[in-house]
Amino acid sequence: MNLVDGPIDVHAHLLMPSLAREIEFRDPAGAAAAADLEARRNGPASLAASGRMIGDRIALLTEPDARLGAMDAQGVAVQVVSPSPSHYYPWADEDLAVWAAREANRLIAAHVGQAPDRLAGLGLVPLQHPQHMVECLEDAVLAHGLRGVEISSFAGDVELSDARLEGVWTRCEELQALVFLHPFGCSLDDRLDRYYLSNTAGQPVENAVALSHLIFAGVLDRHPGLRIVAAHGGGYLPTVIGRSDRAWEVRPEARECAERPSAYLGRLWYDTVVHDRRTLENLVAAVGQDRVLLGSDFPFDMGSDDPVALVRSAALPGYALEGILSGNAAALLARGCPGAGSDSGSSRQENRA
Repeated sequence: MNLVDGPIDVHAHLLMPSLAREIEFRDPAGAAAAADLEARRNGPASLAASGRMIGDRIALLTEPDARLGAMDAQGVAVQVVSPSPSHYYPWADEDLAVWAAREANRLIAAHVGQAPDRLAGLGLVPLQHPQHMVECLEDAVLAHGLRGVEISSFAGDVELSDARLEGVWTRCEELQALVFLHPFGCSLDDRLDRYYLSNTAGQPVENAVALSHLIFAGVLDRHPGLRIVAAHGGGYLPTVIGRSDRAWEVRPEARECAERPSAYLGRLWYDTVVHDRRTLENLVAAVGQDRVLLGSDFPFDMGSDDPVALVRSAALPGYALEGILSGNAAALLARGCPGAGSDSGSSRQENRA
């Protein structure tokens, strides 16, 4: 894969209907309870609109040829494809969660293997079961040749500051695995059940909370080699970081990190799914132009229909625009190439067969 031939979109999704059907078959009660929670969080109007939207875009979500055609229309050279967050299954028990992560890794690898010069993949790990995350991370990166994994902002009682994740972060560093932080749902639940607030307000809240857990707990001090990409421009955190700095200065319980929270913004990466030029410019000012990557949230309606044009509309120097469109992601992905063990190679050959 040549990562410098054109724009690289780091935020695109795959829907895996066969995985969803098998989950419902294996744990119908758990799946039904999760569906009830999703309905309560979103409300009937948003649930109906989302159903229509996914139905209209099902080919883009599942078929490589449709995906490649849309990429050509957008002027995107490469997509980094991650599972639809609906495949997290944070309620699943240990056995089911591990099976689901491994199956998602297999299906993502098979999908991107249809166009290995245009597509790269991210797998899944069961965040609610930290004791199984390393094995699923290795399954994604070493066994299936994926560039890393996608995680939610929390799962059950597991926050990203949880001490049980220390070994996971270490292994991510060792593998140079990309970790794509993408929330699914919001813990504010039915306070956001109208006007699509579950997404418009909820997702930025979840991004900000999850990143704050990583920063304030000192995770980035202990694991400086982590390569975490935050969806949706990091949510509210980058542009309101002054409040976090103030807490670090005056509150003793907010001093577990070695430096002011704002010092850590430049140790993370962020996509451009922020929807307007001024917000993108503010994000770049807060985190640095070398930490921002093109993203679209393809092909969902809350994504960007023309992500390249949004970047080019920003009042930024030409070198910064080109870095955001391709150079920054190319450097990040080049550092995170999967391990070259025999399992990785054989798996990719099978996926192309």
